[in-house]
Amino acid sequence: MVKIAIMVGGPESYLPDIKNSLPDNVIWIGVDRGAIRLLDYGIKPVLALGDFDSITSEELSHLRNKIRDVRQFPAEKDATDTELAVRVAFEEFTPEEVTLYGATGGRLDHLLNNLWLVFQPAFYPHLSKIKIIDNKNTVSYFKPGVYEIQKETDKKYLAFVCLTAVSELTLKDMKYELSKANIAYPQSLASNEFITKNAQFSFETGLVAVIQSKD
Repeated sequence: MVKIAIMVGGPESYLPDIKNSLPDNVIWIGVDRGAIRLLDYGIKPVLALGDFDSITSEELSHLRNKIRDVRQFPAEKDATDTELAVRVAFEEFTPEEVTLYGATGGRLDHLLNNLWLVFQPAFYPHLSKIKIIDNKNTVSYFKPGVYEIQKETDKKYLAFVCLTAVSELTLKDMKYELSKANIAYPQSLASNEFITKNAQFSFETGLVAVIQSKD
């Protein structure tokens, strides 16, 4: 199974302990300053891309010396560097999983764009394969259906974020349960908790992000 990890250039203080927590078979893509960060961690990405407006010319030369595939784009473009990286991941690697790191914190406009990537027609078919992870949160996306999710060992809280209107949302085997609730507008059903290692949920229409988090 092909797993892609994309390192974006968000604040380093928001990153989990990547060096000691990821398997060796992950394929890395570095985005702008995220590519420099990976090299600093001793991780060599398969490619680096972006407009590289957040690094110096010396750092860009360092990237070109260390990484075989460096793709530079103009600063004025119709897609963010992160969008370009996700597009490359799905078009060139056919992954089963794409995880974004460094995509939270910092500028709010970039954070919102990253959270809403899955609405774009190019990414919507793949939304179940996309995750956003930082040092306190794991964000996963779900289309209508019936699901069982497993508790991450270091997480306490569970949120169901209705990114659109959602119909017949049912939550089972968790602290606060629901039965066929209709949510009329985007809303975060926050601060729920697992009561066992697994929980179930389902819904009929809409788009839901599930967030496991800790303080």
